[in-house]
Amino acid sequence: MAKREIETLYQGKHLQLQKRRHWEFASRTQGTGVVAIVAVTTDQQLVLTEQFRPPIQKKVVDLPAGLAGDIAGEEQESFESAARRELIEETGFVGETFEYIFSGPSSAGMTTEMIDFYLACDVEQVEEGGGDETEDIKVHVIPMKKIKAWLKRKETSKTCIDPKVYAALGILSLYTS
Repeated sequence: MAKREIETLYQGKHLQLQKRRHWEFASRTQGTGVVAIVAVTTDQQLVLTEQFRPPIQKKVVDLPAGLAGDIAGEEQESFESAARRELIEETGFVGETFEYIFSGPSSAGMTTEMIDFYLACDVEQVEEGGGDETEDIKVHVIPMKKIKAWLKRKETSKTCIDPKVYAALGILSLYTS
């Protein structure tokens, strides 16, 4: 096998397990990337989601997020469009301005997946949210002044906090005042 050649070890509906030389990793079979949205209301509240995640058998508090280009007929969807779609689908919130912040790996040693982060300020809730028919998402809107204590209370043996939430707090400290 050549240095850069990839061998597919397993192909599933949503994921494939691949190998490059000695390194095994996962890749998505659908979509062009992942978007995560740091959504803040006009009164400085952070919009978060919570849902059960079967791989870790826990509920996870996370940013609104999802795949770009995973809908049939919309394979060329822009990442910003995906961010807007995911925010309203998961939370019921909309925002006028979405600012691209950065892109980075979700788990560089395990997957090819990259996440594009967007900042959406002054978002407003126009629907209930909760996700699509395959999701059961609870929406949380937490005042920034109380977020640290709220996250500490929320982390239990049955619920964990995705590190993207902490990345969001760093983003907010750099991009808002």
